[in-house]
Amino acid sequence: MPPRRRSARLQLSTEQPTQNQVLSEEPTSFTITVTSDAGENGETVEATLKFTYVAEYPDEPPLWEIYSQENLEDGDLENILTLLKQQAEENLGMVMIFTLVTAVQEKLNEIVDAMKNRREEEKLRKEKEAEEAEKVKFQGTVVTIENFLAWKAKFELEMAEFRRKKQKEEEQAGKPRLTGKQLFERDHNLDTSDIQFLEDAGNNVEVDESLFQDIEDLDLDEDDPNFDPLDMDSDED
Repeated sequence: MPPRRRSARLQLSTEQPTQNQVLSEEPTSFTITVTSDAGENGETVEATLKFTYVAEYPDEPPLWEIYSQENLEDGDLENILTLLKQQAEENLGMVMIFTLVTAVQEKLNEIVDAMKNRREEEKLRKEKEAEEAEKVKFQGTVVTIENFLAWKAKFELEMAEFRRKKQKEEEQAGKPRLTGKQLFERDHNLDTSDIQFLEDAGNNVEVDESLFQDIEDLDLDEDDPNFDPLDMDSDED
C-alpha cells in the first residue's frame, strides 16, 4: 500500500499541464489551475481543481472539488463536475489526474467557444430587431379590425374628455356656450335685432309711395275664381 501512495506522489510531478500547489502530504492533496485558451476577444475562463488521493487510488477515483473559478457560470461548474465523474469511471485502475485535467481543459475551451457563439447570436438578434423596427417605421402598423376598434374606442374617450374639459373651462370663465334656441329663449329682442342694427347704423330705407298706385283704385276681381292678373295685360294691349 505505501509504495502505491509514493507512486501517486511521484505521478503528480509528471501530471501538471498547468499551475499546481500541494496542500498536504497525508493524505496527498493538491490544486491544479486550468485555464482555457484565449477567445476571440482575449477572454478566458479558469477553474482551480482540488484533488485528494484516497488509499485505494488508482483503483478508486480521487476526491475532487472546484476550489475556485473565474468567468464560469453555475451551469458550467455542474458540467465540469459531471465530466470529472465520467472520466474517473472510465479510467479506474490507471493514474488519471492528467486525463481528468486534460478533459477539463477541453471543456473550458468549449465554454469559451460557446461564449463567442452566444455573442454572435446576440449581435444577429439585435441587428434583426433593428431591421424590423426600420420596416415598421416606413410601413406603419397594419390595420386590422381589432386594432382599429381599439383605436376608435380610445379616440372617442379622448374626444369626450376634451369636450368635457373645454366646457368646464368655459363655464369657469363665465362664457357658457348656448345654442341658437337658447339664445332666443333668453333674449326675445333677437328677432328684431337685424332691424335695430340697420336703424342704429343709419341705413333706414325710404320708400317713395308715389311709385305705387293706391291699392283701393285697383279693380281686382278677387271674387272671381277664374281671375288671372295676366289677362289684364293682354286687355291693355
